[in-house]
Amino acid sequence: TSNRNFEGRQGKGGRTHLVSPQVAAATAIAGSFATPADL
Repeated sequence: TSNRNFEGRQGKGGRTHLVSPQVAAATAIAGSFATPADL
């Protein structure tokens, strides 16, 4: 997750996906994109 919103913030060629805190937590637990309902 990141609290910065400017071009290049994740490094050259980095990709950022905007998600809610709940989805970010579920994704961290699952190891791939997930929703809280998936857990």
